Amino acid sequence: LVLRQQSDFPSGSKRSHSVHQDSRHSDQMARTKDTRASLPTRRGLKGSKAATKEAGPEHKEVKVGGPKNGETRLVPTSKVSRFYPGEDVRTKRKSARVAAPTKLRDSITPGTVLILLAGRFRGKRVVFLKQLDSGLLLVTGPYKVNGVPLRRVNQAYVIATSTKIDLSSVSIDEKINDKYFSRPASTTSGDKESEFFSEGKPKPKEAYPEAKASDQKTIDQALLAEIKKTENLSKYLKASFGLSKGQFPHQLSF
Repeated sequence: LVLRQQSDFPSGSKRSHSVHQDSRHSDQMARTKDTRASLPTRRGLKGSKAATKEAGPEHKEVKVGGPKNGETRLVPTSKVSRFYPGEDVRTKRKSARVAAPTKLRDSITPGTVLILLAGRFRGKRVVFLKQLDSGLLLVTGPYKVNGVPLRRVNQAYVIATSTKIDLSSVSIDEKINDKYFSRPASTTSGDKESEFFSEGKPKPKEAYPEAKASDQKTIDQALLAEIKKTENLSKYLKASFGLSKGQFPHQLSF
């Protein structure tokens, strides 16, 4: 048997192991030299900002040969793609529709007594004051007569009667518009957990704004002065509308 020395074996594995150790050591040395400011530059995140180019002209003038060709011609500076897109993409077009104001029925004029057909006060008789910008009708009971406050109503849910009240002496403030009836933003900013456990419990009733109450009083005062001029008109407004057996609304004259 021939015994071989350690030097006779191939030393490729040892050499490769030592090369890996040297490369790791050099990487560690390079990392220790990097500072926080130099890291973005090393990653390629930080560099010189690209110079912003000014937008050039969309067309350029080119001379064209031939006496009948006009000598010059405008040519676009940027070339148009020769291919159509693979997918059909719809381009959004500007709508030509214009928001027109809602047309008011001929039977409804300021001072007309209306019968409400839907909502909380269905069956009540109210006085029409004016039409708002949204197309809704501004009506009131008055509140002192039948408990209907200033409200907005759609004209599709009312019946116009032949009874009218003169509103020449009644002044309606310009602040009573659609924004007047919008709900104020909630000021309570509680957490979700407290809101979850408060479900089912009666919420505290908010006080009615004094400014709206004073507006209601001024309009009611002016309307009551006109209502008192006609006999039994206050009783007519106070009575609720209803149909008895054998009565049909399309056969009645209001």
